[in-house]
Amino acid sequence: MLLEYFQMIDRVEAVDLKAKTLKARSVVPAKSPVFEGHFPGMPLVPGVLLIETMAQASGFLVLAATDFAAMPFLMSVDGAKMRTFVEPDAVLDIEAFLEHEGSGYAVTKAKISSAGKRVCDAQLKLRTMNFSEIPLAPVVRTRAEEVGLMDALAASV
Repeated sequence: MLLEYFQMIDRVEAVDLKAKTLKARSVVPAKSPVFEGHFPGMPLVPGVLLIETMAQASGFLVLAATDFAAMPFLMSVDGAKMRTFVEPDAVLDIEAFLEHEGSGYAVTKAKISSAGKRVCDAQLKLRTMNFSEIPLAPVVRTRAEEVGLMDALAASV
């Protein structure tokens, strides 16, 4: 996890397209410039970055479900609940469930837990744009390969 670069997912652990689920894992870094201001003397992962973590897991799920046809962009966050603090070195287990995909939109439910405790959850709505409309396909595919999405997809077959 590189907080300051918004690389929130370390590894996609599993994808099940029939069940419309994705599981991922990340380890919060021991040190990050983010912690210098949030908070001095009590470093915590900002809630907005936890939401971004759920959004990225959801995005990888949408990419897998659409066979990399469309880029998902976070559009709205509904019912987000932050349930506990996340400190440096925490291992995060992230899950996303695809509720709807089509007509240029996707809806997911996502959650993060750590050490068996629920950290946060939310419903996320994403706008999907065909890669023919935006020049991000190569970058997105490379990142998906780096986090193991392709391996997880191959293992799910």
